[in-house]
Amino acid sequence: MKRKSIVSVIGSSECSEWEAQAAESVGRLLASNDVTVICGGRGGVMEAVCRGAQEAGGVTVGILPGLAVEEGNRYLTISIPTGLGEGRNAIIARAGQAVIAIGGRFGTLSEIAFALKMGKQVVGLRTWDPLYADGGRTPIQIVETPEEAVELVLEEIR
Repeated sequence: MKRKSIVSVIGSSECSEWEAQAAESVGRLLASNDVTVICGGRGGVMEAVCRGAQEAGGVTVGILPGLAVEEGNRYLTISIPTGLGEGRNAIIARAGQAVIAIGGRFGTLSEIAFALKMGKQVVGLRTWDPLYADGGRTPIQIVETPEEAVELVLEEIR
């Protein structure tokens, strides 16, 4: 049996309309390519990516910060309560074969840092583009469209 591809999609629980639309498109595109979506399971970018994936018949998994399944958004196929709070960010970064970051605040930045430390591909849509302490660029691939983001991760994971 072939292993199903998994991509982590990260972003803020409060997002702009553009970020929500981009996340929904990313979810739809991933699902239409038979990729499971992992996220933090709450609102904002997380809810939008799950909505898009669900509309395309995909599977969504939420790694929740608290202990209650009910804290997850209604578009989750699977809700995993952890009780870890922001510590769950390391799990989200680890779970995907690649990471797509859309917008985001400090929680997203921590997930990006975990993913880069783990050697994961990180593709960004209007997200953080941090520098190393010596001024060098991190290997985040910044793109302009959801289609470009999904195309890059599909090249990486297939």
